[in-house]
Amino acid sequence: MTTDMAQDAPSEKGPSSSLAEERMESYSYDDTIVRLFVTATIFWGAVATLMGLIVALLLVLPTLGGGTPWISFGRLRPLHTNAAIFAFAGNGIFAAIYYSTQRLCKARMWSDTLSQLHFWGWQGIILAAAITLPMGITQGREYAELEWPIDIAIAVVWLLIFGGNFLMTLIHRRERHMYVALWFYIATIVTVALLHVFNNLVVPAGLFKGYSIYAGVQDAFMQWWYGHNAVAFFLTTPFLGLMYYFLPKAAERPVFSYRLSIIHFWSLVFIYIWAGPHHLHYTALPQWACTLGMLFSVMLWMPSWGGMLNGLLTLRGAWHKVATDPVLKFFVVGVTFYGMATFEGPMLSIRSVNALSHYTDWTIAHVHSGALGWNGFMVFGMIYWLLPRLYQTKIWSDRLVGIHFWTGTVGILLYIVPIYAAGLTQGLMWRAMDDTGHLTYPQFILTLEPILPMWWLRVLGGALYFGGVVMLVINTLMTWMSRPGTYEVPVYTAPKLTKEYAGDEQHQSSRLDDAPVLDLAKKADIWGRMGWHRKWERLPVKFTVLTTLAVVIATLFEVIPTFLINSNVPTIATVKPYTPLELAGRHLYVSEGCYNCHSQMIRPIVAETKRYGDYSKPGEFIYDRPFQWGSRRIGPDLAREGGKQSSFWHWTHFENPENVSPGSVMPDYRHLLQEDLNYDAIAPHVQAAAYLGAPYSDADLNDTAAVAMKQAESIAADIVQQGGPPLTYEKQAIALIAYLQRLGTDLYRTEEPDVDEAGEAAGTSETAETTDPADADQTDEPEEPQS
Repeated sequence: MTTDMAQDAPSEKGPSSSLAEERMESYSYDDTIVRLFVTATIFWGAVATLMGLIVALLLVLPTLGGGTPWISFGRLRPLHTNAAIFAFAGNGIFAAIYYSTQRLCKARMWSDTLSQLHFWGWQGIILAAAITLPMGITQGREYAELEWPIDIAIAVVWLLIFGGNFLMTLIHRRERHMYVALWFYIATIVTVALLHVFNNLVVPAGLFKGYSIYAGVQDAFMQWWYGHNAVAFFLTTPFLGLMYYFLPKAAERPVFSYRLSIIHFWSLVFIYIWAGPHHLHYTALPQWACTLGMLFSVMLWMPSWGGMLNGLLTLRGAWHKVATDPVLKFFVVGVTFYGMATFEGPMLSIRSVNALSHYTDWTIAHVHSGALGWNGFMVFGMIYWLLPRLYQTKIWSDRLVGIHFWTGTVGILLYIVPIYAAGLTQGLMWRAMDDTGHLTYPQFILTLEPILPMWWLRVLGGALYFGGVVMLVINTLMTWMSRPGTYEVPVYTAPKLTKEYAGDEQHQSSRLDDAPVLDLAKKADIWGRMGWHRKWERLPVKFTVLTTLAVVIATLFEVIPTFLINSNVPTIATVKPYTPLELAGRHLYVSEGCYNCHSQMIRPIVAETKRYGDYSKPGEFIYDRPFQWGSRRIGPDLAREGGKQSSFWHWTHFENPENVSPGSVMPDYRHLLQEDLNYDAIAPHVQAAAYLGAPYSDADLNDTAAVAMKQAESIAADIVQQGGPPLTYEKQAIALIAYLQRLGTDLYRTEEPDVDEAGEAAGTSETAETTDPADADQTDEPEEPQS
């Protein structure tokens, strides 16, 4: 009831009406914060898609960056993913939540100040990411690249400011039952906070560097517990809340099924959290964890499609509107892409399919079909629906909205179809073997040549999608310019909630009371009417606690065995910590984003062991913080890189990859050959590693720079001996070469036995799990050039 309607009521009131009047409260909505988040969504959407287009161009034109480090593929790809997920999608989520929550609760957000702090704090975090990532300041963990000071800011802004404001709004609401969209917002807030905090526990090694408390196998497990569920609870659940609110509004139809929404929500929340390990099939992660992840991923198909069908069937009786309403077109295609992505995801989690798809562009196509189709189109549809309501004027051009829809749709298809083809091509070529049992394409570079035309088509598709975003920018700007001089702020009234409520009584009796059936059937009927859930829906704190428990319990079933069973990571006696210089080189490897193109995980698949050498063992990674197993191979795997090439070969490779690997798509890294290594800055890295358990000598800890310099001089001397330039020991490239030459060599090192006074061996230490490096690969495949 609005204020005007209340004023039309009779002036003479009896005692009961006076009591009702006392309980009525007036309120208005804060749409200013929604306008801010919509503006930020559009701006960062343009930035994210432009960065994606640049990154796609850098793949096919590696010299485009001109050797400038901060615009290389390795540094810009994390910037693109963070801009797309946390800037574009993130601001879109907040716009949806702030608009719909106020109306679903019949209450203004609890604190306008907290709303403003949330907006400006989040934009500051995005800006910090946009500055630090191109500078090479990164954790090197997918979707969690930001370093620890920014991570702390994220936790404060997300949980305390945003989460606190949201929960207090629920507590002070005037609508008794929480609508389904609010359930998904609750799950998003608590789960993302949990994921973010526990995945980013680090030991600082300076203001812009931290080392994870997890290492190797455990780090990989935690990262993909986080990575998969960041997709689940940042790119899925809040968008489902968006779907449940804005799709019925646009269609002017109620949600198809209330009961289906309950099943959809709780099964999704409980099952999704288990599925992360399926990203690590055939790796050093214990097989039981991967199998568990695969089973729950397959189970996930059912609730996901339940949500999709609930969305599409909401349009029953309104399909004729889809033909003429571009907003509904965006929503229908978005929900359809959600259905496609949530069918393909469980399929890719199956071990045999994953053996073909993992590390290929197939995964890239899968991710972008969900991001561009599901997330992008749902945000676009929501914005176009909101624009006339937020700016209180007619949208500038409905025709341009329609053109945006078709341009974006064609752009998505032109993007994902060639990349699906590229992924299949890669997977099949990597495993192809001839009749004699040898690799058909022994050199990795041969598997890149056929997919370059497909990468060019991706550029075209990305350009079309970006063009659609530009149309959104123009339409929004022109709509904003036609806004009224002063926005109207309607004032509404609604009764304050009372503590007493008898609305659940209708669910306490069975409709089968008079029917000749068993009592069990009557109880099942009562339970099936979901009265118990209706009670939860009016208890926001209890609902939040139950949601958190569902996530935590499912997580503990996986995490506890992985961290407590020592057999998960067998010890290899010959595996030692990285030397100070190698640790500095590893830091450079992470900073340059090499993990975006190279994996360090040889799977126990015949084609891989023939191409790269002996498969990777869990014990090899106990000092790897962060792990560098990778999720994509644009270049060959580096797990056994040590000793394959000379140090001068690596120096030349950094200077110009084409000189040693014709056809390479790797950019040059001349700056590593020109910039000096700060030897004094290595000590904090070594001290952090020692604090986390790496056994270093007193010299390593107290005279770090001298120890590193000694190893650097040795490598520089080798380069001169191999025909390279003199006086290279001061350059950053030397540290990176030291790291690359170390990779995979510990497995083949032998421990020298203790010798007693008689000169006989008193005993031997435990050695590595394999014998001689010459036995690791019995094939006569030619050594492949790096790319």
